[in-house]
Amino acid sequence: MSTPKESLFKLRLLQTRKMRKLNQDELANKAGLPSTAISHFESGARKPSFDNLRKLADALEVSIDYLMGRVDSISGDRSMEAEIFRDYENLTDDDRELARDFMARLAKRNKDK
Repeated sequence: MSTPKESLFKLRLLQTRKMRKLNQDELANKAGLPSTAISHFESGARKPSFDNLRKLADALEVSIDYLMGRVDSISGDRSMEAEIFRDYENLTDDDRELARDFMARLAKRNKDK
């Protein structure tokens, strides 16, 4: 059974906050909102204004459409990934190996945090 759109926002907000390893206070500070607002949004007690929704999406580095349940991809249109892929295709074999090594190191560093 699918989640109703009105419930999807609070679920995605909570899941994305946890995925970014932020507590409610940290997300509030990053978004420039009162910490109680995050609690209210995640519980469904309040719905964010468009301005606050934009702040949350920016702070969590996701699209508004993702938070609202309009798209299932966390990055919306995935244009950043497409740009990286286009750049990758233009690299030499040696540079591609360097890029793969660098990405693997970044992923390991973030996993170890």
